[in-house]
Amino acid sequence: MDTISRENNSNYLPIAGVLVGIIALAFACIAFVKANAASKELAANTEKIASIETIGSTADSAARAAQKAQSDIASLQSQAQDLLSQHATAITALQESVKKLEEAAKPPPKAAKASKAAPAGEVSAPGTVSSDGTYTIKSGDSLAKIARANGVSLADLEAANPGVDPKRLKVGQKINLPTKQP
Repeated sequence: MDTISRENNSNYLPIAGVLVGIIALAFACIAFVKANAASKELAANTEKIASIETIGSTADSAARAAQKAQSDIASLQSQAQDLLSQHATAITALQESVKKLEEAAKPPPKAAKASKAAPAGEVSAPGTVSSDGTYTIKSGDSLAKIARANGVSLADLEAANPGVDPKRLKVGQKINLPTKQP
């Protein structure tokens, strides 16, 4: 019986081997096709990945350039503000100089004619203005105070009294008041 059972089993063994080989070959073909498709997809994705990396690098470069531009703009704004401040100061100084020159170029005011002595019967009290356009100095007076009180400029008052020393005013002394300009 041993021989019979061996003979019956030996017929199936080659068929089973061939079947296993065919199945293995089918799996190998499928694996080859899938590997080939994966390889093509990987190649296509490699180009896309390289493209994405290039775009990322370009974006980073643009961001750095934008930050530098923003920094440069802030620096230029600061420099422009400093220059404007300097020019404003210079313009103010020039305006003041022009005003001084304009005042110096004005003709001296015409002094009211004053007589050295008061008319008969008219005596001016210190600190008063007489009808002839003179002012009698009182205690504590200065040319600046007199000019303010009478609505004239100090320069006009000094010009109307060329021989008067502002540091040596005496109580009772008479000075000329300039005529007020309209």
